[in-house]
Amino acid sequence: MTVAVLKNRAGEPVPQDRIEEFRTQVRGDFILPGDAEYDNARSIWNALIDKHPGAILRCQGTADVSAAAKFAFSNNILVSVRGGGHNVGGRAVCDDGLVIDLSNMRAVHVDPDAQTVRAQGGALLGDVDRETHQHGLAVPLGVVSQTGIGGLTTGGGFGWLARKYGPACDNVIEAEVVTADGAIKTASVNSNPDLYWGICGGSGNFGVVTSFLYKAYPLSTVLGGMIAYPREAAAEVLRGYRDIMSRAPDELTVYAALLWGPDGTPLTALVPCWIGDDKEAGHRAIQPLTEIGEPLVADVQEMPFPAMQSMLDAAYGPGSRNYWKSAYLNALPDEAIDTVVTQSKGMTIPGSGILIEHCAGAAKSKMNGDNAFAQRGHDYLIAILPLWTDPSDDADQIAWARRMHDAMKTFSTGGTYLNYLGADEDSAIETAFGENLSQLKEVKRKYDPTNFFSANANITP
Repeated sequence: MTVAVLKNRAGEPVPQDRIEEFRTQVRGDFILPGDAEYDNARSIWNALIDKHPGAILRCQGTADVSAAAKFAFSNNILVSVRGGGHNVGGRAVCDDGLVIDLSNMRAVHVDPDAQTVRAQGGALLGDVDRETHQHGLAVPLGVVSQTGIGGLTTGGGFGWLARKYGPACDNVIEAEVVTADGAIKTASVNSNPDLYWGICGGSGNFGVVTSFLYKAYPLSTVLGGMIAYPREAAAEVLRGYRDIMSRAPDELTVYAALLWGPDGTPLTALVPCWIGDDKEAGHRAIQPLTEIGEPLVADVQEMPFPAMQSMLDAAYGPGSRNYWKSAYLNALPDEAIDTVVTQSKGMTIPGSGILIEHCAGAAKSKMNGDNAFAQRGHDYLIAILPLWTDPSDDADQIAWARRMHDAMKTFSTGGTYLNYLGADEDSAIETAFGENLSQLKEVKRKYDPTNFFSANANITP
């Protein structure tokens, strides 16, 4: 059994008197190994990750975050930052260090007149959707309501609204950021604009984002659902999907997936979401997706946007073991589709999936240097998503994901989506940041010259 102790980066225990002094400076729960809540507090969504922090602070507000940063910095303690705890690589937790946990900081405030939303850094997508929906608004975020907004946004943030309004990082107006020295800074176009540029796609390298101010857009209901075909029709369905999406309006987002039905039946699925006001136009845009072959299910209906946002939640619930790989493609030629289908035969455990996202539209309207998010100009993002529960399957499932990723390299741009980086993919971080890496290093040197924030998709100064 691993027994964790709060240590500094040199591996030396932090003196108990300093720990006790720190406890008097914060309002949030300070959880140590041996406390009844410790195992629950260190657990995150991906059960493949098993780290033992030296301490966890469940912050009650920005003041707690600032105090934690000062304490850790002065004692040379490794920190990690937890928002929703949904990062597949497990970067929300660290061994022996201090977890700055924002999970109690989930307040959301909507300004319906300005069409803006202020959300604390620990909020989940579902928290934002619940509040914005009351005002007939929505923020471009992701596709699973349990995801934390912090990691999603600082890593890019593709979702149902991205083709129309851009990824989440493009819709940040300003942010409150606690830097390594505990200072509280506003990051916006007019205040610390280099920091603002960096947090919009640069991961957690520059500080702890304690709140975001987002643009919001009018949206109440969408056309959404699922169209399912037999798995053996995958090649035909993916070709049809490609051809239909090449001329689809930006109001329509469709994810294609090779996955499994609730009874373990292998399927090829299309998950559409139409966000336009004209629902008749939406039905016309979606209809061809139901006519590629003979669907087993074609269930598309009008629904509240929060229902669409939570439709995939059950497939990505906590407690399973996950290892992800991703690849961007500028096109989806027949040869790439055939490779996807061939590689899918190695996907043997129900729950696993291969996801194809058509991520063009507004995401391509900005240049790579407009903010730190560098992966623009690509039409497709392929995610390889093995999911399993038995630790004895770890080696086989990870090996399959790597084999498929290698097989797709022929068609890939070489880019990587930051939010899909696995635990062992530090070498892919430079690939994810691409041509923005040199500018990101400059921002890192200014705001975090000692690399205090390193338990992330790390940019070394």
